[in-house]
Amino acid sequence: MGVLIGDFMNSRQAIFLLAVFGALAVALVSLYVLGGQQSQMQDGKVSVVATFYPLAYMAQEIGGDHVSVRVLIPYNTEVHSWQPSVSDMIALTNAELIVLNGAGLEPWFNEKVLPSLNLSRTVVLDTTEGLELLALGEGEPEAYEHDHGGEYDPHTWISPYMAGKQAERIYSALVEVDPSHSEYYKARWDTLKAKLDSLDARYQQELANKSRSEIIVSHGAYGYLCSRYGFEQRSVIGLTADKQPSVQELRALVDFMVEHNISVLYVDPAYSPSYINTLKGELESQTGMAVKILKLYLALGPVDGKDYLDQLASNLENLKSGLLAG
Repeated sequence: MGVLIGDFMNSRQAIFLLAVFGALAVALVSLYVLGGQQSQMQDGKVSVVATFYPLAYMAQEIGGDHVSVRVLIPYNTEVHSWQPSVSDMIALTNAELIVLNGAGLEPWFNEKVLPSLNLSRTVVLDTTEGLELLALGEGEPEAYEHDHGGEYDPHTWISPYMAGKQAERIYSALVEVDPSHSEYYKARWDTLKAKLDSLDARYQQELANKSRSEIIVSHGAYGYLCSRYGFEQRSVIGLTADKQPSVQELRALVDFMVEHNISVLYVDPAYSPSYINTLKGELESQTGMAVKILKLYLALGPVDGKDYLDQLASNLENLKSGLLAG
């Protein structure tokens, strides 16, 4: 009986301690949240949380000195399967403006974040809502489609044209949240818009006389470039890195490259080049020609000393090497 009473008392003590620690944790989180709200009010800046780098870049370029921008997904990492941490949830709860890509890129948001938000003080912006999106597989032959788990291709930001549409929505949201600085935001939006429009025009003009109509890429994320500027992509790993290619798919790509005399392959620095290197070695051994591997940036973070717009401009130059080749 003594043992049973002791066990009972220990269990009651454990429950009591768990309750105490739970209350302390709630109190600390509350203090953190309140502290964040107070700091936002003190610095006078709009608190913006963007899910990943391109959206944060746009928000910062438009918002300038009147915004404080936090990026959730670390630079140059896989965005499709990322999940928010406790500190991320706190930042999202404190934000005045949350900027999403949408189009199925952030499935965790509706499931884990949205139910916890007080929407009376937070504006949630889906930057692709209302835009003309590509169904999965558009811009890529059916044989190379891979399941993305959604309805649309979410990689809109790689296209200067689509990025301009997204940036315009960010501008409008900032004016809604902070109308007192609307003229400031308008001037900065006009500057960013001019850069994106100029880049879009360059893509159209400089790729107009293509001698080829296909590119071979490691990651099938360039559908909006294909659709806008008139070429197709054939990818090794499809839209995400979750599904790896079969031996038959790799052989089909090599056969296609041999048939069409393709000697340029594309890879993004955020992904392993192993499959592209395999294709390069196989193609060189079969044909004897020199094969180049060039970068097509996904613009998931600063890399190679290049920011978001620099990477979009570099993509154009490298596409010209593959599509304008003789």
